[in-house]
Amino acid sequence: MAKNLAVIGDSESIKGFSAIGLDIFPCDAADNAAHLFRRIADSDNYAVIYLTEEIFNSVEKERLRYEERLTPAVIPIPGVKGSLSTGRARLSSFVEKAVGSDIIFNN
Repeated sequence: MAKNLAVIGDSESIKGFSAIGLDIFPCDAADNAAHLFRRIADSDNYAVIYLTEEIFNSVEKERLRYEERLTPAVIPIPGVKGSLSTGRARLSSFVEKAVGSDIIFNN
């Protein structure tokens, strides 16, 4: 069974993703984000869930439940307000774990 791609974030940031075939889940209230994320992640319909950085940071506790699983991959993306550098910091951390130092961003 093929799995889909999902995007969760504020309406303004994610509306364009539906045009390229991703399933969008608008979440303009931060208090609903954790429940929405769990529902989508537990559905087993999605291989990748993109979260705007604001949502990504607000559902940290829930995200940790899925970190060791193969799917869904949970990836932060910038919102319309700009980047919070969450994705960059996460990538830097992964590189440092893999090779022992940050060879990409040299932090």
